[in-house]
Amino acid sequence: MFSAVVFDLDGVIADTAHLHFLAWRSVAQEIGITIDERFNEELKGISRMDSLQRILRHGGKEGEFIDRQCLALAGKKNDLYVQSLASLTQAAMLPGIREVLAEIRAANVKIGLASVSLNAPVILHALGIHGAFDFCADASRILCSKPDPEIFLAACAGLNVRPEEAIGIEDAAAGVEAINAAGMLSVGIGPGLSHAALQLHSTRELTWKCLTDFWASRSALERN
Repeated sequence: MFSAVVFDLDGVIADTAHLHFLAWRSVAQEIGITIDERFNEELKGISRMDSLQRILRHGGKEGEFIDRQCLALAGKKNDLYVQSLASLTQAAMLPGIREVLAEIRAANVKIGLASVSLNAPVILHALGIHGAFDFCADASRILCSKPDPEIFLAACAGLNVRPEEAIGIEDAAAGVEAINAAGMLSVGIGPGLSHAALQLHSTRELTWKCLTDFWASRSALERN
């Protein structure tokens, strides 16, 4: 039974990845590390502290900062990112997302959010779609970041559905791994996500018909 669709946020619902990159690049430069947008792809779907550790490893500075300093650097990144969200408008929503949310709602299928971003509520309100979600997993309560399935399992629990009754949608490799580990069906948006059960080029392809056809095809395979 197809009961729910659980979305990631950054790169699936809204185009905020570049804002994250600009904030991380600024913090990295302060400590003598250079990152580019290609490296930033490795940070997609990863928590703030895990992202910082990857940046420090990338710059050969892992272990050079104590916990208090790491928290300060991560806090500075978040401050820069939150400041940039002030300019966020509904135009930042990715193509087709508003329509597919409406289609899922019309079909009486539950909608959840599984984002590790602590700023998810602010972003959803800025986009004007906060009311579209039946449940948003609280990132502040998640102990293990993606690719651990914890946040997707939390979203399913909050929606009161079993993971095998849900589809998860991600744009990051770690996120797809998390969906698969949770026992959900995975949809990957963008390149390099061949481990997703269904890979789409962009959110323009993400329609209710696409999701129901995908679910039906997988159900038919399981029966056979």
